[in-house]
Parts: sequence; structure tokens; C-alpha cells
Amino acid sequence: MRYSVRSLARPLLENADKKLIKSKGEVNRLKILVCVKQVPDTTEIKIDPVTNTLIRNGVPSIVNPFDGYALEAAARIKDKHPDTRIIVLSMGPEQAKNALKECLGIAADKAYLISGRAFGGSDTLATSYILSCAIKKVAELEGGFDAIFCGKQAIDGDTAQVGPEIAEHLGLPQVTYALEAELTDDGLTILKECEDANQKIAVSLPCLVTFTKPSFDPRYPTIKRKLAANRAEIPVLGEDAFPDIDKTRIGLKGSPTHVKKSFVPPRKQGGVMIKEESNTASAQKLVAMLSEAHLI
Repeated sequence: MRYSVRSLARPLLENADKKLIKSKGEVNRLKILVCVKQVPDTTEIKIDPVTNTLIRNGVPSIVNPFDGYALEAAARIKDKHPDTRIIVLSMGPEQAKNALKECLGIAADKAYLISGRAFGGSDTLATSYILSCAIKKVAELEGGFDAIFCGKQAIDGDTAQVGPEIAEHLGLPQVTYALEAELTDDGLTILKECEDANQKIAVSLPCLVTFTKPSFDPRYPTIKRKLAANRAEIPVLGEDAFPDIDKTRIGLKGSPTHVKKSFVPPRKQGGVMIKEESNTASAQKLVAMLSEAHLI
């Protein structure tokens, strides 16, 4: 495997939102915020014919796999640096607490849920704006963050837009398609997936990193952590938690993306079996069919 090394380091305080910078008493303790999303099981997807959005109530849900990779990356940093604190944040209905509790059972120390009727139906731009406001609020409660980890995309949308958009809202350097992250004296060293080779990229803190599937599988929750997670109280931040949020930029009305049509693609039909009296006749018929379809 070939690697190239380059740096995305840039002055910390010039571009980053000041609310993300940790207080002096928290300098030596690494804090990572992981954004996670509860997504519908891909075998049970239903679409509202009126709003053209996914119906999530009553549909079996899972933690978005790419967000699981982001959580695992944070957990691996915590393995080497036990003082690291991992906070998970999600936006969604009340049932999204199940995904957050799963994250608490794996490696997270605290979880927050962003939920409100005004947030429903948000597209990627509106979602990233809401999450950026939520991150600022949670940063105030937790004393700032060093890094924000996200999955590269959600399997119910596959846009890969929300993570980079959050970084732009917050003025943070970003690295996408990360496979691994390692803490260094100067920030993070990211192993980034590229088409023909992987890159090692140095990035200063605070930063935002989106993760894709690595070569290893994420860990499972331990029994002890899972029991503790089931008892955990997850704070819910509603619309009243963000008095300064621009309501023209959230929800369906604040979403510039409009879905013209949503549909489930038809299942592919099975192949045609050719069975003539002889192998030669079967081959001739195959050639004729391919020729008729303009494939040869």
C-alpha cells in the first residue's frame, strides 16, 4: 500500500467557532464528539407519498454503520488515551435514544438527543445547520471539544453532505473518507482512503473527520456497559434549547432540496435459461439473443 503525507493544519482560533474551544481546565483531557444517526433497516424502508420523506415511526432501526465506524475510531483513541471523553449526539425522534444507548454501551461517556417537531423533514443543509447549533450548545455544557467525528454518509440517504457542511458552519478543518485516526502532539494523523492509494494527513485541533469502512470491525458492547447504558438518562434538547436558531433554515420550509419523486427500484428479474437440444444450438441461440439486444 502506498501512502502520501500532507497537512491540513491551520491556525486554531482564526477559523473555529470560539464556543468549541475548551476551557483552560480541560486542556489536557481530549474530548471527542461523535455524531450518530438512527436509520431505518434497509429491508423495511417506507416512504410518505405526500411529503416524499422516509416514514420512521414503527420501522425497525439501527445505528448508521458509518457512524459506528466513527465511534470505533474514537474508542481506539480512548484505548490509548484513557482520559479521553466521548460524547455522542443525534437528531431524531424519541426512539433515537435506542441508538444513543447502544453507543453508550460500546464506548461513549455521555449522549444527547436533539428532537423537535420543527426539525422534522430537514434536508442535508438544514440538518447540518441544526446540528452545528446543537454542537455549540453541547460544547457549552461539556466545556468544548477537540474533534468531531461523523460517518461519511447515512445509508438512508447516501449524500455524504452533512459532515462536511457541519465543518463549514463551524469553521473547522475537515478530513473525509478516513479509515483510522491517531492522536499526536500536533493534532490528529488521519489515514484517508483514496482511489489509487491511501494518504496520511495531519490536521490541527479542533477539526471534523468523516469515516468510511476500515479494515477491522467495530467492537461490541460489554455486558457491564450495556446494563449501565440501559439505565442512563439521555438529555433531550428541544426547540427551546436554541433560542437564537434561524427558523427559516430548519425543517421542510427551510430545506432548499425538494424531492420530486421517491420510489423503491423494481427488483431485477432472473436470467433466462437457454436449454436447446444440443450445446451448439444453445450457443447459437445465446449469440442471437445478445445480438438482438445489441450487446455484441
